[in-house]
Amino acid sequence: MKIDLDSMQAAADYASELLKVLANRHRLMILCMLMEGEKSVGQLVELLGVRDSTVSQNLATLRRCGLISGRRDGQMIWYHVESSPARGVLESLYSSLCEPQRQQPKAKTFTAPLSMWSTAALRA
Repeated sequence: MKIDLDSMQAAADYASELLKVLANRHRLMILCMLMEGEKSVGQLVELLGVRDSTVSQNLATLRRCGLISGRRDGQMIWYHVESSPARGVLESLYSSLCEPQRQQPKAKTFTAPLSMWSTAALRA
């Protein structure tokens, strides 16, 4: 079996960009809420407890990247997850970290291992 390096690089580029978009707390929380079903900006603001400008800016980024789309119903726009790869990543994250029956890891669990991926280390 021969590996097609061009295809692998293209897939790695796409995955890298997807993960960059997901690496924002607000965007990740918005996507998690949208995994449960369509939501409006107002609903997302209420559920997440953040300003509507924060939600709107992050929704714009997610739309621009093709991860979500909206459906207009009169004055209201209902957003939903459009991207299958994003849905797969979110489902994996949910089953690994968020399922109610799993004990939530403490924040410090992730701090030490992630510190080794500092900007300086990545440039080396």
